[in-house]
Amino acid sequence: MQHKPSSAAAVLAALGIVYGDIGTSPLYTLKESFAASHIGVGETGVLGFVSLILWALILVVTLKYVLFILHADNKGEGGVVVLMQLAARHLQGRYAKLVLFVGLGGTALFFGDAVITPAVSVLSAMEGLSVANPALSGWIMPLALGVIIGLFAIQKHGSSRIGALFGPVMLVWFSVLAVTGIYQIVQHPAVLKALNPYYGFYFATHHGWGGFVSLGAVVLAVTGAEALYADMGHFGRHPIQTAWLGLVLPSLALNYAGQGALLLRRPDAIENPFFLSVPEWGLVPLIILATAATVIASQAVISGAYSLIRQAIQLGFSPRMQIRHTSDTEIGQIYVPAVNWMLLAAVITVVLAFHSSGNLAAAYGIAATGTMILTTLLFAVVMWKNWRWPKAAVLALTAVFLTFDLTFFTSNLLKIPAGGWFPVLVALLLVFTFSTWFRGRLLMQRRQSNHGLALLPLLDNLLAYPPQTVPGNAVFMVSHADSVPQALLHNLKHNKVLHERNFLLTVRTGEVPYVAENERLTITELNPRFTRITADYGFKESPGMGNIMKAARLQGCELALMETSFFLSRDSLHIAGRTPEGHMNRWRSRFFKWLYKNSTPVTDYYRIPGNRVVEMGSQLDL
Repeated sequence: MQHKPSSAAAVLAALGIVYGDIGTSPLYTLKESFAASHIGVGETGVLGFVSLILWALILVVTLKYVLFILHADNKGEGGVVVLMQLAARHLQGRYAKLVLFVGLGGTALFFGDAVITPAVSVLSAMEGLSVANPALSGWIMPLALGVIIGLFAIQKHGSSRIGALFGPVMLVWFSVLAVTGIYQIVQHPAVLKALNPYYGFYFATHHGWGGFVSLGAVVLAVTGAEALYADMGHFGRHPIQTAWLGLVLPSLALNYAGQGALLLRRPDAIENPFFLSVPEWGLVPLIILATAATVIASQAVISGAYSLIRQAIQLGFSPRMQIRHTSDTEIGQIYVPAVNWMLLAAVITVVLAFHSSGNLAAAYGIAATGTMILTTLLFAVVMWKNWRWPKAAVLALTAVFLTFDLTFFTSNLLKIPAGGWFPVLVALLLVFTFSTWFRGRLLMQRRQSNHGLALLPLLDNLLAYPPQTVPGNAVFMVSHADSVPQALLHNLKHNKVLHERNFLLTVRTGEVPYVAENERLTITELNPRFTRITADYGFKESPGMGNIMKAARLQGCELALMETSFFLSRDSLHIAGRTPEGHMNRWRSRFFKWLYKNSTPVTDYYRIPGNRVVEMGSQLDL
């Protein structure tokens, strides 16, 4: 189980990791709201937009996430994958499959959001240079690309060293947001009328098409809300709630109101109300602080992408990828090289394609609002099936949440032609990849189990009529505990030998995020020559052979990594078309074959020394 900081330390840590994304939204939200609606900067527009933003923070983030969804945890862990598993726990058949698809959709949309967040955040911070000196506008793009490339380049070293600075930096950031907001409010306190939700409701309902379109930009204020839930396992529910209610929400509210006050005094400040909210002498320090804050916001999204892909691998929805642990003490700190470089390529692409934070805002929000809808649907199932709430209460609360989610989502659909198609495309490609891998692996397992051999009779036969015996230990990895290892059959067929002691190892991923070390292994002696070992891991853990061997020795099973031979089956896939066990389309089968060929080898994924491995190949029809 991960160690969690306590009390004030946990609140400070949550500031640095959880609230980076939503905390940098004031950089662009109000500016983009006016730009999207094409409504003039007047009292009605300013009070309307500020009111909509404030009440979105209160109703969507505070009510939905902080007060309700944070309670839907699995042993303290949160996130769309956790919610998917909780929702599917009491369902069967097509309903369970539907929940599974919804969860995969939410996971995929997160990756679409993960591509946009670093690009729009860093660009919006760098655009402060043009406010300080218009002659520096040409440097915005190169500097933004440099910061982004540097950010992804240092990921392999882990975030533990710089992570200690995240909390204090974000504490300063939110304090500056509050102070600059108060500074502007004092000069024009009439903006406080925006606390009345009437102004937001009137604006949205009396500006026709422009009012509806503007909601797609207002939602930028709540992007990052999913991080509250996804990162709950790192810090716990109470520190996240305390940080939001005690500092983050007040600071954001004050800053948005301050920007509104500035626009009421100086409508021309709509060019960049965030950076123009500070005196001239504070502009350069604010640009530096904003850059640091956007880097932290990007880091949180990148780390979240690593965690989600590990969960997808563990649950059987993604091909194996190399996972490196960057901390000896924090199990959640990992680095996935393939994901890192794919994300970097995608972020650079969108920066070069969209050029500015204003253009990127057109692509931002649709992934976040889509995830919000899916989270609400999964949460409704949890309330109904897991918590046994009355249907009337479930329907009423779900209707409230969906009213806001669907309103924001439909207004964001208008962004699809202007760039919103990009995160949607990323999400669709990932859903297709996840579903293809899951289906392909299921078909492979059916083919492998269709050889007609029962495990226990085979082992008894080998004990009664043993082949030539060689000294030492042999481990045969098998996906299901009752299956006959293909590598064992190939070894008997081609080498015609059997080791003195043989272990059938199955690694299982459970519905819990972490498994206690004293519950890690189940060891069963099948006969004097064969022992079954079942290793259980949580979906937020990365299995390693060294860890498994250590746990086995603690239970009296003498296995040494460098004194054991590992027999693995490496199948060569042949696309055969329709079979009795099921099939996939030919072009989809080819894609699965490519994924399978390029997935990380079992030896690398489980960290097995290459000189201890014997791979036995065979051809498998798909």
